[in-house]
Amino acid sequence: MDPSYKEKAVSFLQMVAAGNVREAYRSYVAPDFRHHNPYFRGDSESLMLAMEENAAKNPHKTLEVKHAIEEGDIVAVHSHVKQNQEDLGGAVVHIFRFHDDLIVELWDVGQPIPKDSPNENGMF
Repeated sequence: MDPSYKEKAVSFLQMVAAGNVREAYRSYVAPDFRHHNPYFRGDSESLMLAMEENAAKNPHKTLEVKHAIEEGDIVAVHSHVKQNQEDLGGAVVHIFRFHDDLIVELWDVGQPIPKDSPNENGMF
């Protein structure tokens, strides 16, 4: 049985966090991929290079998936991302759109985890 879109999205994120960026792109990203991260051009190559640069700068980066939701061709993954072990990290949501079993579109939003928060429930 083929992996679900949800499994593919999670695998893509885990591979990128582990520094296997090009392999993640080869395995899961469509040739006409586009993204909506406002800090980089909207093409595949620009984001891939930024992800590689981040992986080289943060070789101990971790990504812990908290929730993954699949509805039709859309997948949302809510994660705790830390650039290194000492980092409090951030809550990040990646939203993927799939077509023909590959990622064709990506949105991401993030919120840093504050050192002191009045919310006793935490970010997760």
